[in-house]
Amino acid sequence: MVGDACLQEGVGLEAISIAGHLQLNNLIVMYDNNQITCDGSVDLTNTEDINAKFKACGWNVIEIPDANYDILSIVKAMEEAKKSDKPTLINCHTIIGIGAPVQGTAVAHGAAFGDEGVRQVKLFNGFNPDEKFVVSDEVYEFFSDIKQRGITHENNWNRLFNSYKNTYPELGEELQNRIDGKLPKIWKDLIPKQFPIQDTPSRKSGGLVLNPIAENCNSFMVGVADLSPSVNMAWNGKKDFQNPNIKTTCGINGDYSGRYIHMGIREHAMCAIANGIAAYNKNTFIPVTSTFFMFYLYAAPAVRMGSLMELKIIHVGTHDSIGTGEDGPTHQPIALAAFYRSLPNFYYFRPCDSIETAACYETAIEADGISSLISESRQNLKQYPEFSKFELVKKGGYIFQDFNKFNENYDLIIIGVGSEMVFAVESAEILRNKGYNVRVVSFPCQRLFEQQSLEYRHQVLMRDQLVPTVVIEAYASNGWERYATAGINMKTFGKSLPGKSAYKFFGYNSESISGKVDDYLQAIKSNNKIVYEFQDLN
Repeated sequence: MVGDACLQEGVGLEAISIAGHLQLNNLIVMYDNNQITCDGSVDLTNTEDINAKFKACGWNVIEIPDANYDILSIVKAMEEAKKSDKPTLINCHTIIGIGAPVQGTAVAHGAAFGDEGVRQVKLFNGFNPDEKFVVSDEVYEFFSDIKQRGITHENNWNRLFNSYKNTYPELGEELQNRIDGKLPKIWKDLIPKQFPIQDTPSRKSGGLVLNPIAENCNSFMVGVADLSPSVNMAWNGKKDFQNPNIKTTCGINGDYSGRYIHMGIREHAMCAIANGIAAYNKNTFIPVTSTFFMFYLYAAPAVRMGSLMELKIIHVGTHDSIGTGEDGPTHQPIALAAFYRSLPNFYYFRPCDSIETAACYETAIEADGISSLISESRQNLKQYPEFSKFELVKKGGYIFQDFNKFNENYDLIIIGVGSEMVFAVESAEILRNKGYNVRVVSFPCQRLFEQQSLEYRHQVLMRDQLVPTVVIEAYASNGWERYATAGINMKTFGKSLPGKSAYKFFGYNSESISGKVDDYLQAIKSNNKIVYEFQDLN
C-alpha cells in the first residue's frame, strides 16, 4: 500500500522497474491517490502520468474512480489482479480527510481534526456525532466467525504440510528446517580450512567462503547490483532468478527457481528487496547483497531499516579503500565506515586477510536478528596465517602480533584494520628495530569488541594503562578515539591514482608512518599530556 509521496521516492521507481522486468504477477500495489503531500497538492512538484509510467514498466493497471466508498470495485480489482500475468497497480482515487473541514488539503495530512472536525466527519458519514469509541453490532456480526476461520485455515495448512512430509520425507524435513530457520548441519564444513598463502584480494577470499555455502544451502539468495564479475558472489552452476519469458541478448537466462538475482544498478532497491525476503518468516531465507562499498551509501536507508527490523541480512561491500585506484574519489569510501560502525544492531566487519574474512562470514551467518556488512578489498592483501586468529575475530579485536617475551612495559600499540594491516605490521617491525616494545592489534569489528568484558578489552588495548595507541586506517578517524590515542587516517577525499600510488600519495608508506609514530612517541616523552588528546598524525 502506497501513497503519492511513496511513488516519488527514487527507490520506488527502482522497485517498480525490477518488479515489471521480473514479471512478479503476485505483487499488487494499492495506490491511495489523493494528490496531496505535506507541502500542498501533488501537481506542485509532479505532473507525470502515473498509469502510463507503470504500464511502461510492464505493469497491469486498474483504476477505481471512487475508492472512498466503492468497496466492491476494490474487491473486484484485487480479484482481477490475482489473475494477471504481471504485477498490478490498483489506482485508488480518494479524498484525504473526507468529510472534515480540511478535506482535500495538505492540512489534513498531519494536523489533528479537533473535536469539531471529528464531529463533522461523523455527520458526513451518517454516524451519531455524540457517540465515541462505538463499534456497531453489524461490524461485530461481520467478524464473528473470524477466529474459527483462522483455526480452520491453520488446521488445513497443518494437514497439508503433514501429508507433504509423509509423501516427500526429505523435502518435508528441509522445508521444516527452513521454516524453523535452521541451516543444514554441514554449512560450517563448507568454509575452507586453508586459503592461498599468496597475496589475495579479500573480495576473492569472500567468494571462496560464501559461494560453497550459497551453492549447497538453499536458504541463501544472493543479489548483486550489476557487478557480478567484480564481487565474486557467483558460484559455479548457479541459476538466476529471472523472468523465464525473457531470453536475454547476452544469453544469461533463468527462472523463478533461481537463487541469484541480477538487481541491475538499483542499490537502494536491492537492499530493500533483501529486507522483504528476510522478513518473510525470519531466517527461512538469508539474503546476501553485494556491490562496491561506496555504493552502500545509496542503499543506506534500506540497510538501516533491515537493522531496525532485526533482520539477518549479509551485505558485502567490495572495493573498500583508496586502494581501488583509478576509479577515484567517487568510488573510494572515506567516511562511510563511520556510519555503519555506529548503526545500532549492526555488524560492520573489515577483515585483513582470508582467515579473518572467513571468520567474519561465519559470525554474520550465526548472528540472529542482526544485519551485517563485510567490507572487502579490490587489491591484493598480504596473508597472515601465522597471526590471524579465526575464533578471536568473533571478539571484534585481538592481539595480532606480540613479541614481548619478558613481560616488559609496552611503548606502543598499533591497531591495524583491513587493507591497511600491512602498514601496521611493517611499521611495527621498523619501530621494534629502533628499540620500541610494540604490540599489533587487529580490529575487524568495533561492535563485537564492545560486547566483550572490560577485562578482555583492557587485556588487548591496555587502556587502563593508557599505552600510546596508533590506529592505521585509510578512513576518517571518527570513532577511533575510543580505542586509540592517535591515528594515521584520512582527512580528505581520495585520488584517481593506481592503488599503490594512492596509498603513497596519502602517506601510507611504512617508513613514513614509522617516522611519524616515532616523533609522536618522542613528543609524549616531552609532554605526556599529549596522550590524553587524540592526535591526527597523517
